Amino acid sequence: QVQLVESGGGLVQAGGSLRLSCSVSGLTLDKTNPAIGWFRQAPGKEREGVSFLGSTGTMIYYADSVRGRFTISRDDAKNIVYLQMNSLKPEDTAAYYCAATKTYSYYAPRRPQDYDVWGQGTQVTVSS
Repeated sequence: QVQLVESGGGLVQAGGSLRLSCSVSGLTLDKTNPAIGWFRQAPGKEREGVSFLGSTGTMIYYADSVRGRFTISRDDAKNIVYLQMNSLKPEDTAAYYCAATKTYSYYAPRRPQDYDVWGQGTQVTVSS
């Protein structure tokens, strides 16, 4: 059974940093080669794609709202995908979710419905 568990969220002041982790179990990043996506959802808003990592780890996409501030990376040895978030803004406040495809995808999908497995989410709150 594939499971994703996010951690690393919390309360931070504007301008601060957090690193979110997505621990993957039930499949191995460097063998199954899933695509990984980070999404976020603020209260009353639709789920928004933040960053995506294709199966080979070379195709990376960032939403315009986070490009230059967030960095997605993958540690195959630990089977963890990270989202380093710097220069945080109050508008980054949301529940953050990681998601994985169960199959290889060179270009990571951008739509939530294209992902097969989701984590439970971790809350990020940025105070002004």
